[in-house]
Amino acid sequence: MLPQDEAHGWGHHITILITVYWLAHGLSYSVVSRAFQVPVSSVCRLVHTGTIKIAALRQQVIQLPDAQDLDEVVLGFENLANSPIFSNCVGAIDGCHVRIKTPAGPTGQDYINRKLFPSIQMQAVCDGKGRFLNVFVGYPGSVHDTRVLRNSKIYKEALYPPQGYFLLGDGGYPCITHPVAIITPYREPVQGRVQACFNHYHAKARSIIERVFGMMKTRWRSLLFKSHEVDHTFAPTVIMACAVLHNICLTTGDIIEGPEVVDDVGLPPPCPVRGVCGGNAWRDKLAAKLSAPQVYPVELNEHDYL
Repeated sequence: MLPQDEAHGWGHHITILITVYWLAHGLSYSVVSRAFQVPVSSVCRLVHTGTIKIAALRQQVIQLPDAQDLDEVVLGFENLANSPIFSNCVGAIDGCHVRIKTPAGPTGQDYINRKLFPSIQMQAVCDGKGRFLNVFVGYPGSVHDTRVLRNSKIYKEALYPPQGYFLLGDGGYPCITHPVAIITPYREPVQGRVQACFNHYHAKARSIIERVFGMMKTRWRSLLFKSHEVDHTFAPTVIMACAVLHNICLTTGDIIEGPEVVDDVGLPPPCPVRGVCGGNAWRDKLAAKLSAPQVYPVELNEHDYL
């Protein structure tokens, strides 16, 4: 899958082995150097080369499902929520903050997120099995999730989901139907049992994206630290390489359960987005259908208004 032409004498397999080891353990170049008995300067060069090669596979490994695969994706979210109400759900979307070293200069403050540590944002869409369908990386941590969304290719070009389907998002996103359909939970405090019930099932289905981030950070320990010793301009490539490897691991059946990353505590309200259609009516219909009785009394079966 990876190109094997090398401009140095270490070879393709050593390059990938050192890169994967570095990504998985989150170690410094000097520690990796001692582990492989390779000079530090060579480790740095090999890691950069290997990371770029792995990240370059994103179009082959991270793909949106075809029309014939949508039924399988829908089934995954129905099973997660244990409800047929989400029969039009084809993905969960969320943002993840990956810690980096604070960049030098005045622009460094732009990377300080709401939790007061420097980070780069990773926006991802996953299916019900935890496989990434779309990844958008690179915005500083201080940027709101809504702004990241509307600058991403999946939003600007309306790539996904198809018409009639929707994604599940947390309260940091707007509830919209165009150009991208995203259904969010009701804002707290909820009004009545109907909204509370919908939020409960919504959280069950949407939690897969939180688990995916936890799985990825557990397997690739580099994402839990300050992105090693790399510059903040190279950190997005590191993150993309980890996302590619995550999908490859799932495809081969190598699944690891990680801690669930809860990143929606104290979320600011979604930024207003111009030129979009609200999804509140669609959400209200889903909530009403979810709370509707499944078995009617015999007396009501005689009436035609059901």
